[in-house]
Amino acid sequence: MDIEEFFLNLLENNLAWLLFALLIVVLVFKAVKIVPQSEQHVVERFGRLRSVLGPGINIIVPFIDRIAHKISILERQLPTTSQDAITRDNVLTQVDTSVFYRIIEPEKTVYRIRDVDSAISTTVAGIVRAEIGKMDLDEVQANRNALITTIKAMVEHAVDDWGIEVTRAEILDVNLDQATRAAMMQQLNAERARRAQVTEAEGKKRAVELAADAELYASEQTAKARRVLADAEAYATQVVATAINENGLEAAQYQIALKQVEALGALGAGAGKQTVVIPAQAIDAFADAFKLLKGRG
Repeated sequence: MDIEEFFLNLLENNLAWLLFALLIVVLVFKAVKIVPQSEQHVVERFGRLRSVLGPGINIIVPFIDRIAHKISILERQLPTTSQDAITRDNVLTQVDTSVFYRIIEPEKTVYRIRDVDSAISTTVAGIVRAEIGKMDLDEVQANRNALITTIKAMVEHAVDDWGIEVTRAEILDVNLDQATRAAMMQQLNAERARRAQVTEAEGKKRAVELAADAELYASEQTAKARRVLADAEAYATQVVATAINENGLEAAQYQIALKQVEALGALGAGAGKQTVVIPAQAIDAFADAFKLLKGRG
């Protein structure tokens, strides 16, 4: 018996077992499904929803159940879209928006909506037009974050039945036509000119206030100086009065004679004075001063 006859006899005797083993392999291959981490698989049985397979190893009934849809659960970004919107103050704007979302319930997405991206884009466009129509142009520019939050919440509510989670909504730009831009620029320039005039007027006002404060301060200091001089003169007068009271009239006469002598000395010390004319009373003043000084000694 050669080798070929041996294998033929072996095949004939074990054909049933081989077919059974092959059937087991096919059943295992059909029953065991490995789902990637980034996907969920929708299983149908005779055309009806059976289950949703999560990431990992899953087992289904071979030849009865089948993988009808493989849905990615990764976050997706809709293409940037532009839609026209009219603000409450009748300004035509063109708003560029973008939405990020992910599928969290594939069974709803598969059986309730045909084109997810198109449906979300249409929903976003309608919500954006409605919300911007409630606001003036200045409010749209100033409250963009609040507008984005409102749009995101309303889109989430609208697509909730589709098994979709809106993770982020963005308003990328708000464009205006050329005429509106020119009008806004003119208004901006006028506002800048007004602010410049106000600033200049406030500066002049502040300068006047500071000058008035300086004059008031100078007056106060002059008054203080005069008060000090007056106090000094009063003190000197008091000292002289005390001296007269203690030493009699001779002390007063001595002070007067001394002042006369000092005045003559100042007259002689003047610049360009070569000849000094001394009145006769001056000589008497010198004599009186010496007499009084001698008498005090």
